Amino acid sequence: MDAASGLHSGAPAPNDLEAFWMPFTPNRAFKKTPRMIARAKDMHYYTPEGRAIIDAVAGLWCCNAGHQRDEIVKAIQDQAAELDYSPPFQFAHPRAFQLATRIAALAPGDLDHVFFTNSGSEAVDTALKIALAYHNIRGNGARQRLIGRERGYHGVGFGGISVGGIVSNRKLFGGLLNGVDHLPATYDRSKQAFCRGEPDWGAHLADELERIIALHDASTVAAVIVEPMAGSTGVLAPPKGYLERLRAICDKHGVLLIFDEVISGFGRLGFAFAAERYGVTPDMICFAKGVTSGAVPMGGVLVREGVHEAFMRGPDHVIELFHGYTYSAHPLACAAGLAALDLYEREDLFGRARRMESMFGDAFQALRDLPNVLDIRTIGLVAAVDLAPIDGSPGLRGYRALEHAFHEAGMMLRVTADTLVATPPLIVSEAQVGELADKFGKVIRAVA
Repeated sequence: MDAASGLHSGAPAPNDLEAFWMPFTPNRAFKKTPRMIARAKDMHYYTPEGRAIIDAVAGLWCCNAGHQRDEIVKAIQDQAAELDYSPPFQFAHPRAFQLATRIAALAPGDLDHVFFTNSGSEAVDTALKIALAYHNIRGNGARQRLIGRERGYHGVGFGGISVGGIVSNRKLFGGLLNGVDHLPATYDRSKQAFCRGEPDWGAHLADELERIIALHDASTVAAVIVEPMAGSTGVLAPPKGYLERLRAICDKHGVLLIFDEVISGFGRLGFAFAAERYGVTPDMICFAKGVTSGAVPMGGVLVREGVHEAFMRGPDHVIELFHGYTYSAHPLACAAGLAALDLYEREDLFGRARRMESMFGDAFQALRDLPNVLDIRTIGLVAAVDLAPIDGSPGLRGYRALEHAFHEAGMMLRVTADTLVATPPLIVSEAQVGELADKFGKVIRAVA
């Protein structure tokens, strides 16, 4: 440390991996055999040595238009040269309103208002706060209970992990929010194995919401939050009729319904939002990831007209909702979002995903007879392959698959414990779908 300047003297060595504490990563294992990325273009990443790595997971479910798209890059560059930052509290810039209007136009029903955040985690916490505040300002302050679902993932804020249902994301962080309950998970391998699209079995699981509401009384329940397709837990599609039943029960008891579409939004299931695929309009939709095709962090909450209007009371000069983030509707994110939406529309990427769903499912379901494969689930441009765990070491086979895929097969895939996931950019070609399925097969055999 230079005492005069307060800065460290000398730059760190280029290969020093110690300072960065990596998120959701076994840091010690990674730093022994790093998986480093230097650049990207379209369907591929490239290592510092120049080796091509085909991207089977759209970065982290987010680069739906592929990587380094010229239109998005230019939009970000032009925006940075024009306006780098504008405060979102009490001031605004035009592109924030333009992007909100474009997103609202894609949403079903009267989801006409957008509150911008910087991530899916922030979007979820925002939606939960809006739900609680909504009931308060309408004189129903006792409605404080939130209901999530087992195996649900809603980001890593305290609100999100409270309503979420993934044990490892919750167990080290204390009591979390009070007054949270959980619906049962919608997956049963014995009844749904090797399912393409939405399973026939399981709609009745929504009826558990009636029991939970009866246990606590409807007058205490504020909102239910679910992912239409549960992604991070290993790709669980909703049973046919399940979401419709949730909507009906929420309507019956005056409970708000929130869809977490951070993963399923912007084309992953063949529509702008999964709500459109299922014909169910929730009261709020959380989004992020694909809104900018991953180029700049951004998230947000779509809010129905009636919920929004409940806040538009009192004197005009008074703040209606005491909530927000320094970087809400950041100019660079808005520029990237507008450019991404232009690409999605011009190349009909949502429709393209819908048209490719069948052949994508065929390619991955063909892996069912490989060693240790317990189940395969496909929906939209998403596939999950459950592998049998190694005795006494759950997750080890999956981690070995991650390493082999990168270092030997030239592919980036996603793992959740011993589940391998493919969710490629929506620009993936039919030939590349075949390549991905072939590489998955080689990886599965390699870790048998």
